Amino acid sequence: MRLTARMWVDAYLTRLRLSDIPAFVVAHGDDTGGAVLVKLATLDGRAQAFQRSFDLMTGERNWMVLSEGDESEVDAAISRQRGYDPDLWVIEVEDKAGRHLLDEPGLKD
Repeated sequence: MRLTARMWVDAYLTRLRLSDIPAFVVAHGDDTGGAVLVKLATLDGRAQAFQRSFDLMTGERNWMVLSEGDESEVDAAISRQRGYDPDLWVIEVEDKAGRHLLDEPGLKD
């Protein structure tokens, strides 16, 4: 059984908060089945946007980089994605060290 988008977002925000990493919901998507994008801003004008993808060969869900570079370019890529999918969640993580915790166990599901 998969978690709802809302449950996953709430758990992710809690995990970030426990690691003292600031994060904010920038766009609230569909509570049940909305996709989630995570933007990592390193506070130096650079950013990355991550999206979950499903590997048909292995059956695993992984986080892949959707866009990276100047923060304004990443924001534009996220805006385009929101134009395609109004149910999309966008979480912004702000960390100078580049921590996003997406590679930790439990965050792939």
